[in-house]
Amino acid sequence: MSVAAFLMRADSLARLGPLALATPQGNQLKGEVIAAGKRYKARIDADRRAGRKTTSCPPESGTLTPDQWLAHLRSYPAPIRKRVSINTAFDALMKKRYPCPA
Repeated sequence: MSVAAFLMRADSLARLGPLALATPQGNQLKGEVIAAGKRYKARIDADRRAGRKTTSCPPESGTLTPDQWLAHLRSYPAPIRKRVSINTAFDALMKKRYPCPA
């Protein structure tokens, strides 16, 4: 899913407020973020096990609020949102939030 598609769906759900997560579409969006996080963690763990340098250095567990996630997605300029996947956006956010020490 692209950032543009995600934001379009999220914005349509925003009018429901906290109830949005209880809808099938809300669950789908939440599932997209969870899947991106699991894919990211699997890649980082594999890189670490193989002794390769990772693109970011996150803690073993952390939190990401919906507001933080949506703010990150909205930071992409509108013209490129269609070309950026949720997986790429998640990786970029982790690189920004958890840079590796120099």
